[in-house]
Amino acid sequence: MDYVAAIVPPLVMAIAFGFLVRAIIRTQGGAMKGKEDAAAELMADRAAAAAPAGAE
Repeated sequence: MDYVAAIVPPLVMAIAFGFLVRAIIRTQGGAMKGKEDAAAELMADRAAAAAPAGAE
């Protein structure tokens, strides 16, 4: 029975990781994609504008 106790935690973690990846993939895009992209571009533009001139 030690082999069962040894395999259960990695198996549970692998299954949970699979569900996490599935959830991440399913939430990409959708109705809010344009709004999310616009917000990300705005943050990137603000960060670029706030950076010193020689800090590239």
